[in-house]
Amino acid sequence: MARERPPRRGCGALRRCLLGAALLLGLRLFAELRRAGPGSPAHSVIYVRSGRRVPPGGGGSGTLEPSCCAPRGSPRRKGPRWHIDLQPWAGPAQSLDEEAWRFLRYISTTQIACNHMNTDSLATDSSPTHKPWSVCLDDRFNLAHQIRNKQCRLYSLGLGSDDTHFELSMANNGCEVHRFDPSVKSAHILESQHLWYHRLSIDWRDPHPAVAAQKPHSNTRKLGSILNEFGHQKIDVLKADLESAEWKVLENLILEDVLEQIGQLIFEIHLHWPGFEVSGSDSSVVRFWYSLLKELEQKDFRLFYSYKDLSKPQLFLKKDIFNASSCYTLSWVNTRWK
Repeated sequence: MARERPPRRGCGALRRCLLGAALLLGLRLFAELRRAGPGSPAHSVIYVRSGRRVPPGGGGSGTLEPSCCAPRGSPRRKGPRWHIDLQPWAGPAQSLDEEAWRFLRYISTTQIACNHMNTDSLATDSSPTHKPWSVCLDDRFNLAHQIRNKQCRLYSLGLGSDDTHFELSMANNGCEVHRFDPSVKSAHILESQHLWYHRLSIDWRDPHPAVAAQKPHSNTRKLGSILNEFGHQKIDVLKADLESAEWKVLENLILEDVLEQIGQLIFEIHLHWPGFEVSGSDSSVVRFWYSLLKELEQKDFRLFYSYKDLSKPQLFLKKDIFNASSCYTLSWVNTRWK
């Protein structure tokens, strides 16, 4: 008697088994990926091309090299920042008195001693013929060495000021001086062996591309853009008298890490009004000013000189408060400067 053969399973059953196995495998893989985390380098590699080529004899065939790493000896640039970190309020009331007291005490207290300070022609309070621009010449901060070797560089940012005594003095001592002033008649003038005048205004932003296309010789630039155009990697001294534009320019230097290229800062700050494109309540404005100066401190800049200009109106945000002046000259040194 013939044996009966068991009925064959259809293709549909086999297909269902395969789909089930694939589903289980997919679920397991998903669980492993979740466990490893989104930033695990074991599961994804991203290559970014740059314009740098492999040097001859250094391996490769002249193709573009992935820009994974900064060149040895150069610090890796951090990602762009869009705003500074505001400091906590000076007090619970968030009042102008609290903020002004903290700010004025901060700018009036030096943070580091400078034993050899060049205070340029301190004048009487009633007739300021020259403003007290001061640099620190202690050997530990390298500026004196740079001056002796005729290798120092000074950038002076101004708006039509006739007081160039400080620039002339630095140029006569052998410093390469670049004065930026939009009121200069020609684009670039070599006034003397070491003194240049440039018809450029330093701003906290570059011109809009559409405007720049129509005016290729626009005379407004960010300081970082000027450094790139001039091919300058470092500035030993940056002096700025920007008539209330200093707060936004300083903010730009902080956000774009331009401060790392500067050895000493000399800024004239103006306190009679908030400044260009600085807005908010009086207390929030002063908090913003204070936060900018604290950012300098976090970048290892230390205040070594503070001058209160008694020849200017004694107004603080249009108010008579704590006997404050409307104008101060402050000097910082970058303690990491080499």
